Amino acid sequence: MNSIEHIKIKASERLGEVKEYYFSTKLREIAQMNAQGKNVLNLGIGSPDLSPHPSIIRSLHDHSNNPRNHAYQNYKGIPELRNGFSEWYKKYFNVEINPENEILPLIGSKEGIMHISMSFLNEGDEVLVPNPGYPAYAAVTKLAGGKIIPYSLTEEHNWLPKLKELSQKDLSRVKIMWVNYPNMPTGAIAPISFFEELIQFGKEHGILIINDNPYAFILNNNPTSILSVTGAKETALELNSLSKAQNMAGWRMGALLGKKEFIDIVLRFKSNMDSGMFKPLQLAATKALQLDRKWYDDLNDIYRERQKQVFKIMDSLSCSYDKNQKGMFVWGKIPSDIKDGFELSDKILYQNLVFITPGGIFGSNGNHYIRISLCSPTEIFEQALDRIKS
Repeated sequence: MNSIEHIKIKASERLGEVKEYYFSTKLREIAQMNAQGKNVLNLGIGSPDLSPHPSIIRSLHDHSNNPRNHAYQNYKGIPELRNGFSEWYKKYFNVEINPENEILPLIGSKEGIMHISMSFLNEGDEVLVPNPGYPAYAAVTKLAGGKIIPYSLTEEHNWLPKLKELSQKDLSRVKIMWVNYPNMPTGAIAPISFFEELIQFGKEHGILIINDNPYAFILNNNPTSILSVTGAKETALELNSLSKAQNMAGWRMGALLGKKEFIDIVLRFKSNMDSGMFKPLQLAATKALQLDRKWYDDLNDIYRERQKQVFKIMDSLSCSYDKNQKGMFVWGKIPSDIKDGFELSDKILYQNLVFITPGGIFGSNGNHYIRISLCSPTEIFEQALDRIKS
């Protein structure tokens, strides 16, 4: 009777149908293939392969040598970091943010998606989630007890939601709407005029609009923020991150920005989940926020060269794509004679030992698309192109 077979400990009902993240399982499969000596070229993950600026690494090293910097930290983040985000938003987004109470540093912006959902959603509250869109929006909604209401994004409508159509639906139980511009996975950008319509939409229906904005600088000369719209703070929050444009994905540094009342609600939840970030990391992140325009320009020069190589891969696969898309991916539509992106992705993985992301993992509207990450050196893309051509 003491056998482990008789111990019935099950996963919580909260997990429900939430599955392991697609990339978690796929990376495990690729690791197994590599262990067999197959040398898969992974073009799927958006994890920057470039280093942060040397001054950031020096800052981390220098501040780590101070014994007083290893203690627990304030849940709100250190003042230097909050001031850094405030000045960064003023300089590049022309948005005034009070560093005292309108900025909440996060352990990466993905943490913020969970914190926001747990802070505002009650059981059965509805959440507008983009299709295609970042899978975490849907997964976290389920974990928080919310109900997912997908809204459609299509190439024909420039990957923007049709707000007039949405307004005709019953939105009385909708509490949150997730948007993400520059968009992942499609690379689409949203003009300020759309953000203005979106803020009006949020106010009319009493919906908290959250723009997830980590790709603002990548291949984009005009970074924008939803908070630049007049009155946006009354109904909107914005997530941002140092993972992409500062090459600090593994450092897990992000922030939530918006009005004090919203920030305070999220802080109540967050303060019960962690004890603040390592101070030298916060000080190094502050240094990262002080990088000048040349840093972003030089970074984008590299991504543009890589993008040209990825366009060649798309051409070799007979995929169509928008050359003006932003962010660190290329999103392409597959040929009509192929069932879906999963079929094409698996074919290239098993036959050519190149992994690209099937668009269907981001929602049904992505089924006929694939996505290739720009986070590899150009020679890797050249190797991938040679393999695919062969």
